Amino acid sequence: MNAKSEVQPPAVSVIMPVLNEERHLRESVHAILRQEYAGEMEVVVALGPSTDRTDEIAAELVRETASSSRARVHTVPNPTGRTPAALNAAIKASRHPIVVRVDGHGMLSPNYIATAVRLLGETGAMNVGGIMHAEGENDWEHAVAAAMTSKIGVGNAAFHTGGDAQQAETVFLGVFRREALERQGGYNEEFIRAQDWELNFRIREAGGMIWFSPELKVSYRPRPNVKALAKQYKDYGRWRHVVARYHEGSINLRYLAPPTAVCAIAAGIVVGAALTPWGFVIPAGYLAAIAAGSVPAGKGLPLKARLQIPVALATMHMSWGWGFLTSPRSLARKVIASRRPAVLGETETQGAQEAQGA
Repeated sequence: MNAKSEVQPPAVSVIMPVLNEERHLRESVHAILRQEYAGEMEVVVALGPSTDRTDEIAAELVRETASSSRARVHTVPNPTGRTPAALNAAIKASRHPIVVRVDGHGMLSPNYIATAVRLLGETGAMNVGGIMHAEGENDWEHAVAAAMTSKIGVGNAAFHTGGDAQQAETVFLGVFRREALERQGGYNEEFIRAQDWELNFRIREAGGMIWFSPELKVSYRPRPNVKALAKQYKDYGRWRHVVARYHEGSINLRYLAPPTAVCAIAAGIVVGAALTPWGFVIPAGYLAAIAAGSVPAGKGLPLKARLQIPVALATMHMSWGWGFLTSPRSLARKVIASRRPAVLGETETQGAQEAQGA
């Protein structure tokens, strides 16, 4: 064996769940193909039932990379359109020991894969991830990006706002050791949202480490309008309540802030309209707070973008809170019924047996 083969980095499979991603898919895949990584790569795109040109663009990417000796693109069907089903289909169709999850509107930084593989080796983690770096392409998207990367928008979530490298409950997207994915049976397909958290919970429960590092950055394109942003955050809130019911003790004040704000504002409006104008102090105070918080968040942006930040913040807060409050118990019961126990490998099993013996 020569020296070159001894230092060859491990081969990597990049998996992408896509649905109606004609706007960003080509750019996202090109960011993968341009990675500063010496190892072999493949890109597996799981195609949902898109109504735009996503399938056509994916077919073009397959043809364009067919003769590549470095990285090829191929596709698998995902007739359900659901993200966890797409991820599982792509994992099954992929073949390399390192699995990188990327969304169809995410752009990897040039050294993302090389850094992630290095961190897996240095930390012994089963999954590493970093910062969801929101970037807009117009005034509205700039406003949403500013809201998504500010503490007034998302609290102290490290993968939004940054932080020190450390163990974490979950990370954005993720770069996995295949053994961890296969041992746990992949993603739980009942989790239409929050599937990353649920899988990482099982990995941690089995004794594996999840590692966050600010060295890893994925540029993310925000939703293009208020309606799409509201749906996104309503779904986030709805499924975060499912997670809270699925795993008691996983909720904290950051998650309770939006539903509390929704209830307080609604109560203030009712009291203000029916009893005393003093009730309007609550919604007025909220509007003043997000207006003030928008000033530092919008630093350096055009005036039109800065003026839209309060709209983005209010949409995120109110939609998330409403989704949390209206999340049906029946949904949580269905998900809990599909609960998959964490599967321990040989090392974890031995450790558990020793602990029981002690």
